[in-house]
Amino acid sequence: AQDALLLNWRVAHRVRCCPPPPTRYRNELHNRKRTMADLAALHKEVDDEVSAILSSDFNKTVTKTATVPHFDDGAITFPNLDEKAQGTKVLKTTVLYVDMRRSTALSMKHRSHTVAKLYSAFVRAMTRCAAIYGGEIRGIIGDRVLMLFDPDRCFTNAIDTAILINSVCHYVLNKHFKHNEVSFGIGIDFGNMLATKTGIRRHGSAQQSYRALVWLGRPANIASKLTDNANKPEEASDLEKVNVAYNSLFGLTYVEEWPHEFVTCFTRNAMNGLMVHNNSAFHSFTTVKRRCVTRPATPPILMTKVVYDSFRAARAEDPAIKNGWFKKINIAIPDHG
Repeated sequence: AQDALLLNWRVAHRVRCCPPPPTRYRNELHNRKRTMADLAALHKEVDDEVSAILSSDFNKTVTKTATVPHFDDGAITFPNLDEKAQGTKVLKTTVLYVDMRRSTALSMKHRSHTVAKLYSAFVRAMTRCAAIYGGEIRGIIGDRVLMLFDPDRCFTNAIDTAILINSVCHYVLNKHFKHNEVSFGIGIDFGNMLATKTGIRRHGSAQQSYRALVWLGRPANIASKLTDNANKPEEASDLEKVNVAYNSLFGLTYVEEWPHEFVTCFTRNAMNGLMVHNNSAFHSFTTVKRRCVTRPATPPILMTKVVYDSFRAARAEDPAIKNGWFKKINIAIPDHG
């Protein structure tokens, strides 16, 4: 009997002092353990898939094409992990990017529905411009549009499209906004472009968000960088310099010096307390302002030399060539020289 009483007292004491955790906490603990198990399984699945795709026995088939392929092209496939194979296509042609300048500032200045209408009008106008010269839209990312052209006459078609886009943006789209606040940059390059499918297969309405036809190649990178640099305003600052006059056999000779260097040329005369220039030929000085351009303004269309040379060879009598509409400028592209 005493043992039974002692046992009942211990049970009651444990319930009062150490009550079991509420159901909510038990469920959270269970969910956490299940999440950890899911993450462990995910790690193994991802590691297996990545290892399979990057393995030396994974076969990538590359087919040459003379036309811009589309997403439903049967020769371009998703990675097949069972057969360890994937089909791709390569196309040697011109790549054109067009991008809206100051899109972030426009989004901050205008209401969201106004910006949405601008984006819709912009993409629609770019699609119409591309179709005139056989261009194919193969990428729309916000305010940036990617176009490719069939290799036949790709140089002339790309430049004609760029000129048309510039005109439409300047004279059609921009007239609906005050102060010429909508502007665009265009970049063009030429070379091999690889078309491949990426993503995973999903069912239902979200399937389009998980798969895409991706274009890989140096021309896309160069054209994109040129687009970033196109139609940019000049960056400059006004700097003060010292115009120093020195006596010479032929009169005064003027030399422009930086202020911080000029002041180091003076020492204090201990006899009279005056500052004396170290050069005995020093006569006088004045301050002047000089405009220092750190980055010159760029035109709305930028293209690589190979694109321009090929266009000029194909249409030497084109007004753009005869009238000198295109000027040579040097732009450093990061990682590309």
